[in-house]
Amino acid sequence: MVTGLHEKDFQIYENKRLQKIATFSKGDVPASIGILIDLSGSMSKSLPLIRESVLSFVKASNPMDEFFVIGFSDRPELIENFTSSVGDIEARLVTLSSGHRTALLDAISYGIDKMKDARHERKVLLVVSDGGENKSRTADFEVRAQARRASVEVFALGIFPPNAETPEESLGPQLLSDLSEETGGRLLVANKIDEMPSIAERVSAVLRMQYLIGYRSDNPIRDGKWRKVKVKVDPPPGLPPLTVHARTGYYAPLQ
Repeated sequence: MVTGLHEKDFQIYENKRLQKIATFSKGDVPASIGILIDLSGSMSKSLPLIRESVLSFVKASNPMDEFFVIGFSDRPELIENFTSSVGDIEARLVTLSSGHRTALLDAISYGIDKMKDARHERKVLLVVSDGGENKSRTADFEVRAQARRASVEVFALGIFPPNAETPEESLGPQLLSDLSEETGGRLLVANKIDEMPSIAERVSAVLRMQYLIGYRSDNPIRDGKWRKVKVKVDPPPGLPPLTVHARTGYYAPLQ
């Protein structure tokens, strides 16, 4: 993460047209966060550290954040509704058990839909999984479209086996990476299982140290079409080239 950048360091393009930045801020904005925990059989050995990691993430978050928790194996299930209480979340995590298959896309779809009840404008999903999708009824392209329309950022804490035993496991990293990058989130990978708690804290830090940039589109047409957005940054002298993680676009309004 790079701090200390200013409005003049950024440019925003919509459908390749340079836009005028209207608002720019840095800081910790409260968010509504859904935590999606993979409870399939492949995650059984990781469950104790998953509990610890989720608690590390919540404790390091903005005190004004609100959270809900969804567990998923064959199907997603709401474990804890919106709350800001670390104690409530900790009590529910103790009850978790694992087994069966992985309805990852169904869980993400459920989490996005749950955001309709969110109090904060900023909406984030944190997915803790190995990405081994093998049970969902919801298709990949449906989840992508749903996330785009809901303006939900997807972050993922990936736990990937060194030698994937199934096609689903081998595709897991790419699935989580694509969905995260497309929504302006990040995929952070735990190469070793005991790295999970520290990486969870890192995800929390990433969420709390972002630049918020707004603009008013120069395209007045309200056609409901997807508009591509590209954020570029020119680093000040002394910094190397930087990588930007941002939303890739939005749907224009219809009215």
